Amino acid sequence: MTLDTTPAEVASIAHSIQLAVAPVFLLSGIGVLLGVLTNRLARVVDRARHLEDRHGQADPDEAADLGRQLASLARRMHLMNTAITLSTVSALLIASVVALLFGSTFVNFNLALPVAAGFILAMAALVGALLAFLLEVRVAIRTIRIGPRGR
Repeated sequence: MTLDTTPAEVASIAHSIQLAVAPVFLLSGIGVLLGVLTNRLARVVDRARHLEDRHGQADPDEAADLGRQLASLARRMHLMNTAITLSTVSALLIASVVALLFGSTFVNFNLALPVAAGFILAMAALVGALLAFLLEVRVAIRTIRIGPRGR
């Protein structure tokens, strides 16, 4: 592209920017999701460390209970790690789609297929991340104790 751009070229670039900006909002949402996931993971890790410290001095009955709790926390950490990984993959794919959308203005190749494939893969990764998050919440709810512990 030269310095003497035509109004049609400017309009084409402006349209590409409009197309590329829409997925950026999705990136923002994924960023918020990653914040939630990492905060939950940090809380689970802190809780696991606390229980591991108690596990060494516990009597056999309490040690067995702590072992079950630690197993549940390990499952939650695994699900959270899966959700974080898939969310990050989704964000990377969306960022690639944005780059392809904007770059398609300057390249004479038809990038429709890579853009569509990238977006579909990003959505699949995001769905997987949300499913892992849902499973983690279900594990957390299933193992929660409310009320006295002596029963």
